[in-house]
Amino acid sequence: MDFFDKVGKVALGSRLRLMTAAITDDAAKIYELYGLDFMPKWYPVFYLLTEEREITITEIANEIGHSQPSVSKIIQEMTAAGLVHENLKTEDKRKNSVALTEKGLLISNELKLQSIDVEAAVESLIAESNNNLWAALEEWEFLLEQKSLLKRVVENKKLRESDDVEIVEFEPKYQDAFKALNEEWISTYFEMEEADYKALDNPKEYILDKGGKIFVALYHGEPVGVCALIKMHDKDYDFEMAKMAVSPKVQGKSIGWLLGKAIIKNAKDLGAKKIYLESNTILKPAINLYHKMGFQKVSGLPTPYKRCNIQMELIIG
Repeated sequence: MDFFDKVGKVALGSRLRLMTAAITDDAAKIYELYGLDFMPKWYPVFYLLTEEREITITEIANEIGHSQPSVSKIIQEMTAAGLVHENLKTEDKRKNSVALTEKGLLISNELKLQSIDVEAAVESLIAESNNNLWAALEEWEFLLEQKSLLKRVVENKKLRESDDVEIVEFEPKYQDAFKALNEEWISTYFEMEEADYKALDNPKEYILDKGGKIFVALYHGEPVGVCALIKMHDKDYDFEMAKMAVSPKVQGKSIGWLLGKAIIKNAKDLGAKKIYLESNTILKPAINLYHKMGFQKVSGLPTPYKRCNIQMELIIG
């Protein structure tokens, strides 16, 4: 297995397929050893039929985790081999129940002896190995059900790419990017409003000179995301997190998360106890992000924005 040692764990699927092919080849030879005209791929369906007596194709597919077309094909092959017959109650074959024929029942008895020997052989493999593959498979199946390999790769991709993101404080050279990024997302979903122009055209006057902050996300040196911390004059809130915008070209790199965390840290450093924000529920990724950061829904504050239909707050511990 020098190849797999060299390639590494990225070849997991290929290595599993190679082992599966070797075991399947041996399984076919084992059936021949016991004088059985039987295909290894039939076994899960055949086993259910020995347990359930009569069962529909849909029920078989659900039980063994195969697709209905796959099970239907296996049933057709087993029927041609004289092992199974269908009880044709409906025109929908998925709802027809299937059962073993006399020949199938005879083979099921012969398979019991074979199963004893195969079980013993597998147990000997487990005893000889340092790792219990059967137990490991159960554990991997559980873990992959909780979080798929795809989702794990997506998370690691985001983590790796976020290392190339730098969060910096606003400088005048970023004013065009601050406005353009916000105009892009607002115009995609809503219409620009008077309050938008006030903040985007005059960030120094409207945000910075009043005690606020603006952070810019740089990806390979290019400004691709922005977010502002606006000073509020409200008895309940110290600051508002606003004007968060990330370029669609770089979404999926955790830039919104990094900007939000920078905003929260800065607010905490400034002694803030609560941060407020306004958004719209059609922006589901944004709402999910705010929840992930710890924001909770509130209501009651007047808003200058027509597009606002949800208000949230974060209590800083």
